[in-house]
Amino acid sequence: MGTLLKPENTDLPAPPRLNPRSDTRPDPRPDPNHADCRGVASVLSRVGDKWSVFVIMMLSDGPKRFNELKRMINGISQRMLTLTLRGLERDGLVTRTIFPTIPPRVDYELTDLGRGLSQPVEALGKWAKDHLVQIEAARTRFDERNDG
Repeated sequence: MGTLLKPENTDLPAPPRLNPRSDTRPDPRPDPNHADCRGVASVLSRVGDKWSVFVIMMLSDGPKRFNELKRMINGISQRMLTLTLRGLERDGLVTRTIFPTIPPRVDYELTDLGRGLSQPVEALGKWAKDHLVQIEAARTRFDERNDG
C-alpha cells in the first residue's frame, strides 16, 4: 500500500512571499512566475468542460443546427447547450450564423481556432473510450478498499 505520507517525503511547496511592508503577511501581489496561470485556467475550464468537449466533437464534421446538436448530445438540457455554445462563441471557437428565413435558421460551426482544438479533443474522447473498462475497474477497487 504505497503512501506518500512518510517522514522521508518532506518536499514542501515554497513558503508564500512576504509583503515587503510586513514581516508576517503574505504579499497580495500575484507571483510573476505564475502570471499566466489564471488565463490558462480559464481556457482549460472552457475546453475541458464536459459539454464543450461534446459540442466540439459534434461540430468537427461540419455545421449543425441547435436542435440537431441537442439530439446528438444525450443528456444536455436546452439551457446548458445554449450556455455552452455562447461560451464557445465568446472564446472564438464557434461561430453562429443566422440565415434570414422564416423561421430563422441558425447554424453553429467551428472556427479555425475551434478546428485546431477538435483534434486533441477527439484524441481525449478516444482515450477515454478505450480506457473506460480499466478506469471503472480501478474505481471499483478503490471504492472496495476505502468503503470496507
